[in-house]
Amino acid sequence: MEPIKALILFMLAAIVFSLGKAMFHLSGGPEESAKTARALTFRIGMSIALFAVLMLAWYLGRFNPHGLQ
Repeated sequence: MEPIKALILFMLAAIVFSLGKAMFHLSGGPEESAKTARALTFRIGMSIALFAVLMLAWYLGRFNPHGLQ
């Protein structure tokens, strides 16, 4: 597998894991709100970083998106 595809899959897995972690802390009650906010902040940061990686890879020609046919 190409390194860029592995990086994208790793980042997607980290985003999903962070979302699950936030859901787990959310069910813990109000005392877990700081952990929930931290997990959701991490998820947002990873999503922005993934978008930046995708745009950079497209700009550098690592892959070419295709339209619907």
